Amino acid sequence: MRVTRDLREQSPKQQEEIRRRAVEAVNSGQSQTEVARLFDVSRTSVCKWVNKAKRKGIKSLVSKPRGGKKKRLISKLQEGKILNLVRDKHPEQLDLPFVLWTREAVQALIKKVSGVQLATRTVGEYLKRWQFTPQKPLKRAYEQDRATAKEWVESVYPEIQKKAKTEDGIIYWEDEMGLRSMHYAGRSYSPKGKTPVIRMSGKRFGVNMISAISNSGKLAFSLYEVRFTTVVFLNFLKRLIQHSNGRKVFLIVDGHPVHRAKVIQAWLKENKFAITSVRLKTQ
Repeated sequence: MRVTRDLREQSPKQQEEIRRRAVEAVNSGQSQTEVARLFDVSRTSVCKWVNKAKRKGIKSLVSKPRGGKKKRLISKLQEGKILNLVRDKHPEQLDLPFVLWTREAVQALIKKVSGVQLATRTVGEYLKRWQFTPQKPLKRAYEQDRATAKEWVESVYPEIQKKAKTEDGIIYWEDEMGLRSMHYAGRSYSPKGKTPVIRMSGKRFGVNMISAISNSGKLAFSLYEVRFTTVVFLNFLKRLIQHSNGRKVFLIVDGHPVHRAKVIQAWLKENKFAITSVRLKTQ
């Protein structure tokens, strides 16, 4: 019995070329048996290619993209449940070994809810889809006042880095943001003078997020539905200290009134060995 080569070992382009040349050879008068021997493939394959070309044309022999349609890794129902848990609970309330939500914490939650083990990078893509994005204040600061921000980065920030290295600390950039159901990102083409209409729920809801991102891209965040207050900020600071696993936290914040509140400053003074807050000057 003649052994033929496995076309799957060839690239899609090579497979397509062999099919096309085989059909052309048959059409030029050679027998299918001769063509099969010539191209080292089975006669059944040659017959199938010839019949397909007759029915649908030579273009039907083009190789199809490899890989099927991506399956949904977690269901919409599971996504909704996970979002509600992240919004309403802290990780330890769900028996997870974390004090703040991180990609790793959300990864563990997804495994617990759905039984699916996602890669950390995939979890980051889900968070981005859910509009949970890390915010780094420095970028916004440059847009506000380039000169002041540049001076701060060149004179103050190097000292922060030096202290963090000396005290085995970790630098975080803190920010707050709000997520709203009425938000819509993106554009749509429409005839001039006719504004496109987007259908969405008339029910409005939202959630706020406070987050801290390290220079290495590690994101820790917490969600809350009330306004940003000293109570919310203090709770986050305490959890951030726990999250750092004994390393001193150097937290860079903006000029929000809550960050400068007397109760916050007093607490920071009492906990100066665990955390230092530095104001990012941009104006």
